[in-house]
Amino acid sequence: MAHPWVQELHLRHLNIPVIIDNLFPVTPSRPIPVKPGDTLYLSNLDDMIGARVFTPTVYFYQSDSLSFSQRSVTKTLRDALADVLVPYYPLSGRLRETRNGKLEVFFGPEQGALMVEARSDIALAELGDLTAPNPAWEPLIFKFANEEQYKVLDMPLVIAQVTLFRCGGFSLGLRLCHCICDGLGAMQFLGAWAATAKTGTLVTNPEPCWDREIFRPRDPPVVKFPHIEFMRIDEGSNLTMTLWKTKPVQKCYSIKREFQNFLKSLAQSFDSEGCTTFDAMAAHIWRSWVKALDVRPLDYRLRLTFSVNTRQKLMNPPLKEGFYGNLVCVPCATSTVSNLVHGELPEITRLVREARQSVSEEYLRSIVDYVDVHRPKQLEFGGKLTITQWTRFSIYQCADFGWGRPLYAGPIDLTPTPQVCVFLPEVEKADSNSNGSMIVCICLPESAVQKFTQALLLDLQKDMIQTLC
Repeated sequence: MAHPWVQELHLRHLNIPVIIDNLFPVTPSRPIPVKPGDTLYLSNLDDMIGARVFTPTVYFYQSDSLSFSQRSVTKTLRDALADVLVPYYPLSGRLRETRNGKLEVFFGPEQGALMVEARSDIALAELGDLTAPNPAWEPLIFKFANEEQYKVLDMPLVIAQVTLFRCGGFSLGLRLCHCICDGLGAMQFLGAWAATAKTGTLVTNPEPCWDREIFRPRDPPVVKFPHIEFMRIDEGSNLTMTLWKTKPVQKCYSIKREFQNFLKSLAQSFDSEGCTTFDAMAAHIWRSWVKALDVRPLDYRLRLTFSVNTRQKLMNPPLKEGFYGNLVCVPCATSTVSNLVHGELPEITRLVREARQSVSEEYLRSIVDYVDVHRPKQLEFGGKLTITQWTRFSIYQCADFGWGRPLYAGPIDLTPTPQVCVFLPEVEKADSNSNGSMIVCICLPESAVQKFTQALLLDLQKDMIQTLC
């Protein structure tokens, strides 16, 4: 179904042959302010069960510079990483569990990051359109043999694979441990590494700040909110089974700014509060996804969680500029299936807006105490969709290591966690105006793809008619 403001992006099926040539441990290039046996405190925000993962991203670069040399790529990146690990020395440590399963960073001999040098006998052009994440790129991200899913203990906290292509281009596949930094923190680290590689001298602006101790739990703990986002809820619908029992596919849609603005105008609530573009997009995607999956029973209550940055909400004490730890809340909107599939867009958008506006400094402190009291041990998927927003990350600007901005920068494969949806910034191309466009990536059974695409477009026409009436 063609639409000038919404385009489904078709991912090329690929088999990327990759040969691993070398593995290099990368340690800080100069002394750091810790010694073997020392530890660092992680806050409960760093230690939430949802943060106990590695976030994989990939960056593609082409060789269109006369000064470009493939042989210098790995050395440049490795030397710069060694330099940037001095101020970002916690990333050279390891994670271990202490009492009650809580994590901490510890330092021992022969630690550091890991850099992998690889090569592939294909050209970048054979990968097709590098616009949207493609699960076929997985060989460009290094994993250890027989590595357990969600393993973070005793792992290098930075794992970087440089893959050199036949054409002279290359990719950087990066895995960063989410326990050490959230998305904005990762951009801060990536920007420092890239600027250091580009200039040949250490660049940290702002200076990194650890300061996890300011988020210690209160004594006694004060949990003021129900925190439905963490609750274990038995799956009483067919949603989870529909996704996990079938093999879901990753679908990506380019959403133009005009569509976002149109959607926001339709989603404005009947009250005076209004809504943001994210509120409207999240509500519409949630509704379309549930419709496509034909979730039953209709009276079952579903959850939508999404990421909210809380940096600007902290006043007691104010946050230092270079803080790169986890400061993301995941508020939760709830609705019955019936209200989602039959309700009007403004009402669903209001649910998202109210959940977003519930986030405050006290809400953040309550999460810290909730995790300390309950220490959730596993991810909860019952009736849930989680939306992660990357559109405000300066990922393309941060990732210029001296070879220009990447052709693509972002995640690869959502299918291992098919109840996650990601909003990505779309790279600006010289021959098109993609300013303000986003890419929506979501997982669906093959049988539900057409229904989702129809709901994405046709529901808006119905909403517009209802609004005019």
